[in-house]
Amino acid sequence: MTARLLDGNAVAERVMADLAERAGRLRRAGRPAGLGTVLVGDNPASARYVEMKREDCAKVGIESVHEHLPADVSAVELASVIARFNADERVDAYIVQLPLPKGLDEEAALRAIDPDKDADGLHPVNLGRLVMGGKGPLPCTPLGIVELLAAHEVQVEGRHVVIIGRGLTIGRPLSLLLTMKRPRCNAAVSVVHTGVPGEQMAAICRQADVIVAAAGSPGIVQPEMVKPGAAVVGAGTTFEGRRLLSDVADEVSEVAGWMTPRLGGVGPMTRAMLLSNAVQAAEAHRR
Repeated sequence: MTARLLDGNAVAERVMADLAERAGRLRRAGRPAGLGTVLVGDNPASARYVEMKREDCAKVGIESVHEHLPADVSAVELASVIARFNADERVDAYIVQLPLPKGLDEEAALRAIDPDKDADGLHPVNLGRLVMGGKGPLPCTPLGIVELLAAHEVQVEGRHVVIIGRGLTIGRPLSLLLTMKRPRCNAAVSVVHTGVPGEQMAAICRQADVIVAAAGSPGIVQPEMVKPGAAVVGAGTTFEGRRLLSDVADEVSEVAGWMTPRLGGVGPMTRAMLLSNAVQAAEAHRR
């Protein structure tokens, strides 16, 4: 068996085309959508990621409002910029790019963001809305994974999904999202992590119709852990020098029915969902 490709690039392009139409309507009405980015310091990976987000904005027709602060900025100065973005009518949604330099409290910075302008969907208020089934921006990577599977008609509703990893950005919110009684979700979800012994983790994974690996541990998913025909999503990545390593071993493609590529799987979907949250916020602000 050779796994079929869960092509995030192709799905993201379709999402971006729809967002371009919606952003165009807002622009023609005289109130263009705006996505803000706050970058602190000169971390090359963070700087490139923010640059890509701004390039995406240009493609779709979303205004990009950017603030680049030095690494030695004080907590008071960062809080002032966040407060300015909260009040800026040009900014419908924004992110504070993580990680922040040492000495700055990331949790405090994220809590200071207006929940209705939370482009990442990770503010405590929005995570609470997710738990309660309320309206609000959803976390970008979990939402991107749901959309990626749905676009390829991978059945999730009523199926067993195993998530490897319980982190705040992917594993935890994805487990909440997939258990919700909503379209393209409504699954039976198991979460395994470093506290689960390897043999037990493998046994649980072999029961899964869908595996999402979000542990940031290269090759943690091996072929013998995968039920033949299952869909496998590599959402956790690690850099070895300049080489990007996936949580899913390449050999899994010989067993799985569907599998994300090492590049062009979840990443493009995460960026597309960020823009989707921004456009959705802009539409809500103009009602």
